[in-house]
Amino acid sequence: MSGALVTGHAATALAVALLAAVLLVAVWRPRGVPEALAAIPAAALVVVTGLLSRNDALAEIARLGPTVGFLAAVLVLAHLADAEGVFAWAGSLLRRNRRGSGSDERAGVRLFGRVFGIAAVTTAVLSLDATVVLLTPVVVRTARRMRLAVAPAAFVCAHLANSASLLLPVSNLTNLLAYGAADLSFLQFAALMALPWLVVLAVEYAGLRWVFRPEVAAAGEPDDEPPTDTPAPRYALVVLALTLAGFAAAAPLGIEPVWVAVAGVVVLGARSIATRHTTATTLVRAATPLFCLFVLALGIVVAAVGAHGLGGVLTEVVTSLGPGLPGLLAIAGLAAVLANVVNNLPATLLLLAALGPTPTPATVLAMLIGVGVGPNLTYVGSLATLLWRRVMAAEGAPPSLGRFTVAGVVTTPAALVAGTVALWLVT
Repeated sequence: MSGALVTGHAATALAVALLAAVLLVAVWRPRGVPEALAAIPAAALVVVTGLLSRNDALAEIARLGPTVGFLAAVLVLAHLADAEGVFAWAGSLLRRNRRGSGSDERAGVRLFGRVFGIAAVTTAVLSLDATVVLLTPVVVRTARRMRLAVAPAAFVCAHLANSASLLLPVSNLTNLLAYGAADLSFLQFAALMALPWLVVLAVEYAGLRWVFRPEVAAAGEPDDEPPTDTPAPRYALVVLALTLAGFAAAAPLGIEPVWVAVAGVVVLGARSIATRHTTATTLVRAATPLFCLFVLALGIVVAAVGAHGLGGVLTEVVTSLGPGLPGLLAIAGLAAVLANVVNNLPATLLLLAALGPTPTPATVLAMLIGVGVGPNLTYVGSLATLLWRRVMAAEGAPPSLGRFTVAGVVTTPAALVAGTVALWLVT
């Protein structure tokens, strides 16, 4: 590369080392430092050393900008939903029918099923971050009040934060990154992913029920606190429903999803601020600006890795894959493996570059199944799972690595294959 201070194998080694350092900080967050603390200097070093030209770095930022803006808007929307009582209402739904002072033989099964349904809808509509950050604490506290084991319902939140994000382009940051490459409308994307989504959820339900069968079958004891029915936050639910409808309606008009999300934030935020359910300062914090900067910086570092070796290797692998079901299974498996090696966000960026400018929609969607379902196999597979671990630790219920691994082995390969076969049937 002209003007580069580092070239050849040294450039490849430096790019990979920078990505490894960024991911290491993102995974372990020593002393709670933000992910951006490593990513921003790494991105700057990529440009300074010439691993990526300034123009290429700016082009990467411009490409990721609308997606990152949408991420910020959805995080604020999820916060507003919480401020307006949506998740308190969800907690009320989880405890409904807990009447009387005796034990409830079906309490564990009922809680598991309700958490599963609410987590699936929350992830699909409000994105996986809402399931991890806002729903998981509600679920943990509800299980404790019902004197039930925390793990089954909490693990449902962890798994569905990833696998239930397959349905809509707005359900996951990886979906948004790949949405344009698939060359599908919002409704076409949802229609093609509906069957894989349902099939993956069925596998997750059966697998997690089996892994946690003793706890799920346990009877619930009387609540520490009398159950109360929280009124449905109708205004917030209507705004969320209209925002979701807006995503579908805006796509044919060429309107970016970020502007629909911003409209939802304005409508719901005006009410929340007026009623003092939140403040403008809190809304800014909810947008997690440092995490948004982390995503932009990570994109630059990943682009450098792709430009110096790994991109070419992945391109050769992808182009060698055959057509039909074997090819879709191969791309889904490759995406899952890569997600568990370098995390699902870098995996998506690298694979999109390897797929070229005109991949088939089925290939892009198979890749999304891989980076969506695959991360349930290890803690490092997705940032959502890492965040879930921190949420669980903050709730005084740190998850067991052994149980997480068992649950991943039981559900992930089966869900990956079943979801990809379902995709092949509808494409």
